[in-house]
Amino acid sequence: HLDQSEYGASVRHLDLIKRRQKYLGGSILFYHDPVQLVRGEGVWLYDDRDNRYLDCYNNVASVGHCHPRVVEALHNQAGTLNTHTRYLSETVIGYAEKLAGLMPGELRVCLFVNSGTEANELAMRIARTVSGHNGAIVMEASYHGNSTLMNEMSTLAFPVASERAPHIAAVEPPNTYRGPYRGGEHDRLGARYADLVDAAIDELQAREMGVAAFMCDTIFDTQGTLEAPKDYFQRVYQKVRAAGGLCIADEVQAGLCRTGRWWGFEHYDVIPDIVTLGKPMGDGHPLAVVITTEAIASAFSERAFYFNTFGGNPVSAAVGRAVLEVCEQEALLANCAEVGDYLRQRLEQLAARQPLIGDVRGHGLFLGVELVEDRQSRHPATGIARRVPDAMKAQGVLMGISGRHGNVLKIRPPLTFNENNADQLVDTIQG
Repeated sequence: HLDQSEYGASVRHLDLIKRRQKYLGGSILFYHDPVQLVRGEGVWLYDDRDNRYLDCYNNVASVGHCHPRVVEALHNQAGTLNTHTRYLSETVIGYAEKLAGLMPGELRVCLFVNSGTEANELAMRIARTVSGHNGAIVMEASYHGNSTLMNEMSTLAFPVASERAPHIAAVEPPNTYRGPYRGGEHDRLGARYADLVDAAIDELQAREMGVAAFMCDTIFDTQGTLEAPKDYFQRVYQKVRAAGGLCIADEVQAGLCRTGRWWGFEHYDVIPDIVTLGKPMGDGHPLAVVITTEAIASAFSERAFYFNTFGGNPVSAAVGRAVLEVCEQEALLANCAEVGDYLRQRLEQLAARQPLIGDVRGHGLFLGVELVEDRQSRHPATGIARRVPDAMKAQGVLMGISGRHGNVLKIRPPLTFNENNADQLVDTIQG
């Protein structure tokens, strides 16, 4: 809610809500009775009455809230040195080398920024500079950030096509459950959805914009957590590159082990031209990265000047490296795959008994549960879905909803989630 009048007198923190709305610009709050969180540990969050909540939503605290190793790295580096980024730093260079070593192909040049929005903004600036074109192809109902350009590229904010900027063209996401093309594995779904990009390319060329880039969140978060057909991205990338554009994988949501792979695009056997990373990379510390090839980075630097005062500062780099080391040493990649499979099986078992659940989908520890009024019509159960987060919170579990109809339960816990946590989540949903 944005308006304090929408909260009743029974809301426990009404005075705090009023103060927030007065001084924080009407920023959005979760829940009809917002929770005041005061501390976190691992997969748990605690409110001001020391009530404990299982966090099934927060991919910012990727390796767990207040992970001791990350906190130690931040504390030690902050107590040693933190300054802008125009000095030599073994800490910063070492982090870039380690991160680049986790990327496939020729992706090895890191440009550090502070947020996913900044990363996507810089990625588009690179694409426009290198391609010489201006247009961007995105998904319908996409979200890529809150700068001016990223807001324009976030069609979630502009559902009516006629209200969009002329350099934006959108295509339907590959939603094989609810989209225009559905069916089995032999129905050429990947090709049919990829062919929608042809019209977007023609549209941008007709406007004399050309194609600078195709940008896509590889877990399709705002579209309700989708699994694209296996060949979808291969076909789209081929079309975009033939039109002179670059392919940008927005990994702010799907990156860092979450989907059971280091990076979400790895499920589709493609290598993007540019990868953007954000939220999870700093376990709550502001850290984001653009990663590209030496050829693209060189072509950009020959024609443009770029620097970032805080992006990739020594503290951020120390935190980022600690996060990667935790992922490796605690085997979080395998954990996401294994616990994600277990959680999905339990949700599918629940779906077999509960006709309200129309579809369970996603990868690893990023799953979506679509609620429908009946399975035959697939009519979205939006009203019911909107009540679920409040009901779950009352039972000690925090989760959210997403999707174009607001009817998809979004499950996105810290990467340290285990099978006992998964049992608690599913038992609470079915209860």
